[in-house]
Amino acid sequence: MEDKKKLEVFQAKIDREEKIEPKDWMPEDYRKHLIRQISQHAHSEIIGMQPEGNFITRAPSLRAKVVLLAKVQDEAGHGLYLYSAAETLGITRDEIIEALHAGKAKYSSIFNYPTLNWADMGAVGWLVDGAAIVNQVSLQRTSYGPYSRGMVRICKEESFHQRQGYEIMADMAAGTPEQKARIKELTNILKGEKKIKADVREETYKGHRDQLRRQSKEFERQNPKTAMALEIVGGIATLNACGNTISLRDWTGDKPIAAAASF
Repeated sequence: MEDKKKLEVFQAKIDREEKIEPKDWMPEDYRKHLIRQISQHAHSEIIGMQPEGNFITRAPSLRAKVVLLAKVQDEAGHGLYLYSAAETLGITRDEIIEALHAGKAKYSSIFNYPTLNWADMGAVGWLVDGAAIVNQVSLQRTSYGPYSRGMVRICKEESFHQRQGYEIMADMAAGTPEQKARIKELTNILKGEKKIKADVREETYKGHRDQLRRQSKEFERQNPKTAMALEIVGGIATLNACGNTISLRDWTGDKPIAAAASF
């Protein structure tokens, strides 16, 4: 009977479009659904920044590199906002990451697509981030307060990401015949108008992936300090509760790999 009354109060708040806060009573199914949705969203932000991070050293201009660095930093921040929102539901960060590693949690499958050249960065920014904005704008009005408030900032920054992708695509569309052909191919693929056999694409992707790994290792060998700085930028950042700083951790999550850096 008590739970029934609590459920009625909960539903009344939803009907009034009031936010549900972490200390409020909520049905267990509501909590579990939020953890699943928010963690999947957070994983997608973290996984999504990794293909882009590979192109920080390969951007065609200094301006393009600065913009890409800002985008990668944004994506890391989005993941942190969302992980923090999920933690308010009574689950730990370690449990969230473990669920991903165990295959119980998912991320957006679009990030399994190979990103082989700079044109792919434009397609991801223009089309993938553009689609994310369409899906995520409504989440600014979602019933759970921490998720709703985080989405306000995330959607603003996604608009910048979409603009970056559009700029890349527009520049290449006005470029050489080869660049124009690549843009046409990418838009066809991402719109589903052209299919490439999975086995051929996988084999091509693996070849390029291995080549990029060899290039990265050689870059690290020749430029160890620069490589460390790029690893920090693309790593997992944890907001420091004291002041406008971030402390950057390695994947073990226990020991900082660098001193806190100010925004």
